[in-house]
Amino acid sequence: MRTVTVICVGKCRESYVREFCAEYEKRLAAYCRLHAVELPAEKLPENPSGAQIAKSLEREGEQILARIPKSAFVFAMCIEGKRLSSEAFSQKLSALALDGKSELVFVLGSSYGLSEEVKRRADFRLSMSEMTFPHRLARVMLLEQLYRAFQIEAGGKYHK
Repeated sequence: MRTVTVICVGKCRESYVREFCAEYEKRLAAYCRLHAVELPAEKLPENPSGAQIAKSLEREGEQILARIPKSAFVFAMCIEGKRLSSEAFSQKLSALALDGKSELVFVLGSSYGLSEEVKRRADFRLSMSEMTFPHRLARVMLLEQLYRAFQIEAGGKYHK
């Protein structure tokens, strides 16, 4: 069984977001061992400078990199990443499984994104859209797309 780790910078505070995440985590249990890792976001002033943002991304990046297993295939969720349809995403996960890559890590950064070090460590940069979404919604969307991808792979009825 595949292991999927979702590393998120920042906590889901809203109960409705936690409920959506819990629902998809429950559904995903049939397809993978899912681990959610929440890391604290760096505290920044209301109008941070570019240097302050860069320093916080560097510190968050160090925390992220420390939690990525060496053998894992890493997806960096970032706006400049490649956009895939649900079907193409499912095919990507299937191809990785066929290649023996059973440990997947998805990294969601803070509202300022991911450090360059994390992006360099990533094996694949993935974008959900050209649109900007709230961090908490991106997490739910990722979990839903993982569930959809596994359903597509299994020939399930969810993806219709």
